[in-house]
This record gives sequence, C-alpha cells and structure tokens, in this order.
Amino acid sequence: MKNVILSAICIALLSSCGDSYKTSDDGVLVPLTVLEDASIPSIEINGVLLHSEAFGNPSDPMIVVIHGGPGADYRSQLNFKQLSQDGYYVVFYDQRGSGLSERLIAEEFKAVQDYVDELEGVIDFYRQGVEQKLILAGHSWGAMLATAYINQNPNLVDAVILAEPGGFNWEETEGYISRTQVLKLGDESTNDFVYQDQFITGSDHNTLDYKMALSLDGQIYTGDNVAPPYWRYGYVCNQASIQMAINNPEKMDFTQNLKNHESKVLFAYSELNEAYGKSHAELVSAHYLNVELVQVEGCSHEIPEYGWENYYPLIKEYLNEIL
Repeated sequence: MKNVILSAICIALLSSCGDSYKTSDDGVLVPLTVLEDASIPSIEINGVLLHSEAFGNPSDPMIVVIHGGPGADYRSQLNFKQLSQDGYYVVFYDQRGSGLSERLIAEEFKAVQDYVDELEGVIDFYRQGVEQKLILAGHSWGAMLATAYINQNPNLVDAVILAEPGGFNWEETEGYISRTQVLKLGDESTNDFVYQDQFITGSDHNTLDYKMALSLDGQIYTGDNVAPPYWRYGYVCNQASIQMAINNPEKMDFTQNLKNHESKVLFAYSELNEAYGKSHAELVSAHYLNVELVQVEGCSHEIPEYGWENYYPLIKEYLNEIL
C-alpha cells in the first residue's frame, strides 16, 4: 500500500509543478520490450518478435517452458534453467503481447489457435530435428496452452509437465476462476487499484501495463503471500484473451484427442492453493490417459517459483523414468 500511495503522491506533485507526466515515454514506467531494446534476446515467430532464450546443449532433449497469464512472462519459470545442467536443452519465451515480447492491439487476439501456432513456431525454431526428444512444461494458463498443442499433436510430445492448469475446457476453467477472482469492494487490493487509477490515465501499452502491475502488486496470493515475479505484464493481452475465451467458450475445449497421448503426464497441484486442491486436479487431469498426480508441498499456485525445492525432484524422477 505504501508504494502505491507514494506513486500517486509523486504523480500529483509532478502535476502541481507544471511538468507533464509522460506515461508513454519508453522505459519510464515499465521495462522496454524487444521492439525498443535490441539487446533483449528475441526470435521472430509468425511475424511477431518474442522475448526468448535457451540454455544448455541444443542437441539434448528439449524442454519448452510455457508461462502463465495470459499476459505474464517466463521470469517466474526461470528455475527450470537448472535442468540445463542435467542434460536438457531448456527454452523460454514470452508469448505474444506478454512480458518483454512485442505488444499487439486487442483485435489481434482472435483465437487460441494463434497461441498454439506460436508455440509450434518456437518448437520448430529451436528443435534440431524430429528425432530430438520434446518435453512441454506449462504452468497455469501455460499448462492449458501445452495441452491445446498436445490435443492437436498427441504423438509429437515425449513428456509433459503441468502445474495447476485452470481447466481443459471452459466449464472447468470458469469454475476455478470463480473461486480465485472474488471481488471484495473493501479489501486492500481493490482499494489500491481504485486509488491509483484516479491519478494514472492513458490507453497506451506502457500505461496499461504499469497500472496492471500496481494492481497485481497489491494482491495477496493464497499461501505464497507475495505476487509472482515478472518483468512486465501485458494488460491488453490479458484482457483480450479473456474476452476471446468468454465470447468463444467452445474454442476452449482441448480434450477431444488427449486420450491419444499415451505417454505419462506429470500433473502437479500445490499444497496451499485452497481454490485448486486434489479434487480439481483429479477432475482436470482425468482427460489424459496416463497421469502421475503429485502434490507439491510448501507453496500455493506459483509452484515453479516458490515450490521449486520440492517440485524439482519430482520432475527429475519423472523425466528419468519416462525418457
């Protein structure tokens, strides 16, 4: 709360001094994207410049790490980098309109298929050949996206690591969201957002992303008690993707061909996320034919960040068995 109040006071003071508070200046409020800073590692996929990097030997089995959101970035997933020391080639990327990747207007978020095609493009960019083992590791929305890809390509993925996907159809996802996104008019995070919204105005990406960062910073994450780390959150990406799902719920069903994926899937849920729990994990994971359901102790939803100490051994054991 102190940071939010201080930000608002600073803005008010700047305005009273007659200076213009230039929210659209690149780098003033939020980190630069790959379009403004050429030093940020990037790749171009389907005409969009994505923040991306890889670690390890390019010929080792490849793990593509898929972050949550939509709109977040892979900063909270960076513990997966440790697997590059275990004989895996680990690939990270910020999805379109997310993190430090190129920003898009709302109208360009038309279908989940664009995300799937983008993931396929990232795989093709880094993969040395079809003989190279492919592992997908997704968290939250990223686990849903990984499953959407597998649903279309059930025989192309050798191993799958999923952490608390909301659901693999809209009914499951909506149920989980309803348990996590309850608006309380008098609570701290709501008051923080409404307060700072009086002072920070604008519709450009920098301003919208900054306002979203302030609202996220005020939230309390069950069990973790801190917001997940990220470089920059894509407001337009987040809002447009959610609206896309609401308008086309039938397009959010990724279950038709999952039983054709025969390899075991590692499906993790956290000990402390009361909105998820074993019952929801069982409901969602049942769409796969062969699942190893595991609880990660000592953390809530942000398993790859705050639960890594307990998550990593489970991943290593799974990969050693399946590959």
